[in-house]
Amino acid sequence: MKRVLLAPRPIFFPASIWPVALGTAWGVRKAGELDAAAFALALAATVFVHAAANVINDVYDDISGTDAINAKRIHPFTGGSRFIQDGLMGRTAMRRLGMIFLLVASLFGLALAMLKGSAVIVFGLIGMGLGIAYSAAPLQLSARGVGELAVGIGFGVLPVTGSAWLQSGSIGLDILLISLPPSFWVLNILLISEIPDIEADAAVGKRTLPVRFGSHSTLSLYVATNTFALLAITAAVALGLLPALTIALPSLLLMVGLYVTLTVTRSPPARSTLTFAIKATLFIHLAGMLWLTVFAWP
Repeated sequence: MKRVLLAPRPIFFPASIWPVALGTAWGVRKAGELDAAAFALALAATVFVHAAANVINDVYDDISGTDAINAKRIHPFTGGSRFIQDGLMGRTAMRRLGMIFLLVASLFGLALAMLKGSAVIVFGLIGMGLGIAYSAAPLQLSARGVGELAVGIGFGVLPVTGSAWLQSGSIGLDILLISLPPSFWVLNILLISEIPDIEADAAVGKRTLPVRFGSHSTLSLYVATNTFALLAITAAVALGLLPALTIALPSLLLMVGLYVTLTVTRSPPARSTLTFAIKATLFIHLAGMLWLTVFAWP
């Protein structure tokens, strides 16, 4: 049971929990009441899809060989769970576990569809499709330089807008705008986590954005996406969707992102520096999501 709980790397589950919370808060604001059952089912389905995606990613990173040769991994943040490489679970067992997680997510999704209608299935299929296509052949988005975009959509726009729709029954430009900061913040978690893996990923042909452009250009993108998150929140404030105070913390988080960039630009960055950068980026996402959710709640 301990292996089942730890194999999907639950340290990253806030990346799927908070978008559902934010979208739900915005939907409740529009609907005037909380559908607790819809929230609970959406949260469970999303977390299990996330768990399946992480386990499936470990399977395909083992097949490609990138995790096995990744001597610069920073546990538990990069280089996978190491369950296969350390002999805790075989590749077949991990694949089976991923399928079980997908099945459980599907059951929660079907219950949600019975509650809210067949449109739920569309959201679910897109989410599961992105989770599988990120790692699995033939698409293997993570190796084609678009995996980061897929993660931004799958852990930002999709769960935020979907959760809002479950509560309010509508999707407008307002929720699309609110969903952008989560997309940018979660994308940065992946970007910064891929920097220690550059050599191993490049060796097996996994062409992530850091592999394609190098760490310095990746850090420039990291700063840009943090800036875009703040700009999206500023636009929401300008349109009257959020109070002016909402800008305060994201502005500070942008400063944190800039500091992370400055520390990592040392060539080559020390392992401790990269560890700090990853933890700081996780903090940016967590603090930003909590802050937005508080201000989105009616």
